[in-house]
Amino acid sequence: MNLTDKGAQLFKFRSLQTKVALSYIVVIAGVLILLNTYPVLVSQDLVFKSKQASLQSQAAVMASALAVSETLTAEGVEQAMNLLDDMSLTRIIVTDGYGLILYDTAEGEDTLYRYALFGEIASALHGNDIFRSEYRDSSFRSRAAAPIVARGMNIGAVYLYENDAEQGALLLGVQSNLRNISIVICAMVLVLSAFFSRMLTHRIAVLLSAIRTVRAGKYSHRVQLPGKDELSQLAGEFNQLTDRLQTTEEARRRFVSDASHELKTPLASVRLLSDSILQSEEIDYKTTREFVADIGAEADRLTRISEKLLTLTRLDADFKAKTEPVDLKTVVEKVCHMLTPLTDAVEVTIEARLDDGCMVYATGDDLYQVAFNLIENAVKYNLPGGRVSVTLRKGGESVFLSVEDTGVGIPEEDLPRIFDRFYRVDKARSRAAGGTGLGLSIARDTARQHGGDVTVCRRQPEGTSFRVIFPLWEDRGEDKAPC
Repeated sequence: MNLTDKGAQLFKFRSLQTKVALSYIVVIAGVLILLNTYPVLVSQDLVFKSKQASLQSQAAVMASALAVSETLTAEGVEQAMNLLDDMSLTRIIVTDGYGLILYDTAEGEDTLYRYALFGEIASALHGNDIFRSEYRDSSFRSRAAAPIVARGMNIGAVYLYENDAEQGALLLGVQSNLRNISIVICAMVLVLSAFFSRMLTHRIAVLLSAIRTVRAGKYSHRVQLPGKDELSQLAGEFNQLTDRLQTTEEARRRFVSDASHELKTPLASVRLLSDSILQSEEIDYKTTREFVADIGAEADRLTRISEKLLTLTRLDADFKAKTEPVDLKTVVEKVCHMLTPLTDAVEVTIEARLDDGCMVYATGDDLYQVAFNLIENAVKYNLPGGRVSVTLRKGGESVFLSVEDTGVGIPEEDLPRIFDRFYRVDKARSRAAGGTGLGLSIARDTARQHGGDVTVCRRQPEGTSFRVIFPLWEDRGEDKAPC
């Protein structure tokens, strides 16, 4: 036998199916051992008690019948015993006070006037009632002895012996029946344990095979296990997990594809512009400056994409920066001030209505990023002469930041996807405005990291409305995150 065969046999021995089958067999074997021993022992005990009561009663009757005179003779004992029913006893011995046999029912033996060398008789001559019984050679062998007392003196002893093969045969039949039943049960247990263990392990094997399939990268694989037991529930959880893995994998591939495409475009522009400079021998200074300025613009675009990709990576890694209570009003005011050059350039007005006391437990940089991305988008994708309304207020245990614009708005069918990474409604206009398609994703993921969220809806009659919600932080004597 080679090592491969030994390994296969060892794996088969250690398999769950073998362990389940062996567990069934061990449990049933224990039950069968108990079934084949306990009833037999109880039956033996009952027979022993019955024999003790019967033989001791008979010995007492015989001893009383013989205690009519102060001395015992062989003739007197025989006459008295002839008047009694020996009740089919195997052997009856009567001795005098010295242990000499005066009466013996044993056939083929002449034992009269010989000493009875039985321990039971010796004990009875000392005034004790004796009983002993054993089950041997398929029969019950019982012995009883009682003293013969006349006027307070032991004048002899009565010894009874019974070999009951009929009761032994009954007990032997019970044992045989239990053994036959046990054999049938063993056969049934072997078949059923193999069936049930195979049925159980087959379902587990299906799950194991599915796990290996998904591990190999086939995230579309699903498991169908009928029923409502724990394995069926496990299969359902597995399918939900693979759904999520498939969604994540598709998002990852789309993200990589989109990121590659976004990086490829400015890189191609840089390459084209640099090649134009190198290949043009008589290029003038003004044109060169224009090409170099375009290269710088594309480099800035690459920098913005790289920074936002790094931000998304930090959010995906669930990196926890040191948080503290931050006044969101101060952050929004700073954002509005920083966007003043942009609003002047595109002729858009920002109208801010900010309440005091809007404290959020987060980091100032994260809150700045959320507010900046939303307000900058509202300014960039607005119309000349348009308006951006920024509202900050408290409500219950939450802080609400609303950013509304008067731009062209977002089509209804695009609303569910605008938070997807690299998704843009108008790609040409987004690139012209310097957009990367990552700002809204960063805003939402950052808000969720601090227990908040970002939602969007169309604004009537025109424009778009974004709403951010954060848990309100209140000073309770210690700086800690709200529950």
